[in-house]
Amino acid sequence: MEVSASKRGILSASVVKKESYLSRLKKNASSHWQLYVLMLLPIIYLLIFKYVPMYGALIAFKNYIPTKGVWGSEWVGLKHFDRFFHSYEFVRIMKNTILLSIYSLFAGFPFPIILALSLNYVNARFFKKTVQMITYAPHFISVVVMVGIILQMMDPRVGLIQTIMKYFGLPAINFMGIPEWFSHVFVWSGIWQNVGFSCIIYLAALAAVDPSLHEAAVVDGANKVQRMWHVDLPGIMPVAVILLIMNTGHVLDIGFEKVLLMQNPLNMSSSEVIDTFVYKVGLASTAINYSYSSAIGLFKSVINLVLLVLVNRIARKLGQTSLW
Repeated sequence: MEVSASKRGILSASVVKKESYLSRLKKNASSHWQLYVLMLLPIIYLLIFKYVPMYGALIAFKNYIPTKGVWGSEWVGLKHFDRFFHSYEFVRIMKNTILLSIYSLFAGFPFPIILALSLNYVNARFFKKTVQMITYAPHFISVVVMVGIILQMMDPRVGLIQTIMKYFGLPAINFMGIPEWFSHVFVWSGIWQNVGFSCIIYLAALAAVDPSLHEAAVVDGANKVQRMWHVDLPGIMPVAVILLIMNTGHVLDIGFEKVLLMQNPLNMSSSEVIDTFVYKVGLASTAINYSYSSAIGLFKSVINLVLLVLVNRIARKLGQTSLW
């Protein structure tokens, strides 16, 4: 069977392109081998800690028994996924996870931008450095210590917040014992802890804005607020969109440690999320079920991936910066 001239041309072009790519790669490797050696370390890290563990995702589709191993365990297909979807915990867990995640995303997203814009226009160097240090410091406090501070401050008997409320004649409130207060305490304590560190990226983006744009705006009579709105915000918008896309890819990743430490029997109805449920089913339960917990974790990861691809596509359609 003869091959047409056009197909032969396409095949030859692909071969030439492949050879040219391999030749360029070989040439670069010989002249810049140090960079390839340096790149080898993160590649090995990704392979060992990111790709190799994907093999364990198979137990989500099996009735995994440790003594039989992954391949020796019985294949059950989507049984564990169906069990989770039809369980009485599904609606409550998904509702708590989504509400906490969306609340954290939309409440916490603008504050680093506002802080970065404000610091960018501060001329007093000492004051600027002091504010940066005060806002950055909470990020380096461990989660255990942070939750301990929160619980002590909100203690219904001797907590600082309760003392202030009593001073003004307000009744004491057990914030950690009322389910409706859990999301507010969780989200706003997280914003306080991370807002300073998150604004570093925006400060770097603001430093890359062309100073001539500000000079032109000043000549035109623009004040600082107008310069923020018409010069700074468009300049950092690509970075903001990229961060928003990446944060959307972690919508169902609430933060296992902090939620678990803030949980108690009184607020369990609003604090139980996917991560804590997986931990209790897979490790803390008396009847440990690795396959069931793995199926829930895999479901969460798939949803995060779908949301990441969807938001990235929407950003690209709207003409904004996208990840790919």
